[in-house]
Amino acid sequence: MLRRAVAVELEVAKELNRLLCSVEAAYLSIVREVAVYAVMNNVTSANKLHGLFYYRCRSEYPSLNSSLIQQAIKQGAETAKQFIERRRKGLVSKPYPEVKNVSIRFVETTWNYEEFVKSIAPVRIAISPISTGRRGRGRSGRFEA
Repeated sequence: MLRRAVAVELEVAKELNRLLCSVEAAYLSIVREVAVYAVMNNVTSANKLHGLFYYRCRSEYPSLNSSLIQQAIKQGAETAKQFIERRRKGLVSKPYPEVKNVSIRFVETTWNYEEFVKSIAPVRIAISPISTGRRGRGRSGRFEA
């Protein structure tokens, strides 16, 4: 099965940029909190972590869409699983994972997708095939629309 990841870079107005930065900050905070809790308490089930964090995050970040909160919890669980696996193999010396950046995926049903569709800003799209192993940040092709 061949799958592709598409990264879209938009040139947006300052107001929308501030909004996106605040969403990214909240999302990153949730991912970090979930990942650290999962490693410290050895909980790797995304369903259990969802039960522990979802309502607290909904009350802490009321303006953040619920699907983004769910996605952040899942990403935190994935980060914790990978960290625990690497720690078992002796590849990690830190007590908990450090999440420095996140990847937020917008789909048609996700928060503010319409803002991106309505945008008349120039769009740069980078397409790279998903491989089984992790590699550098190289892109196989680029084009501007």
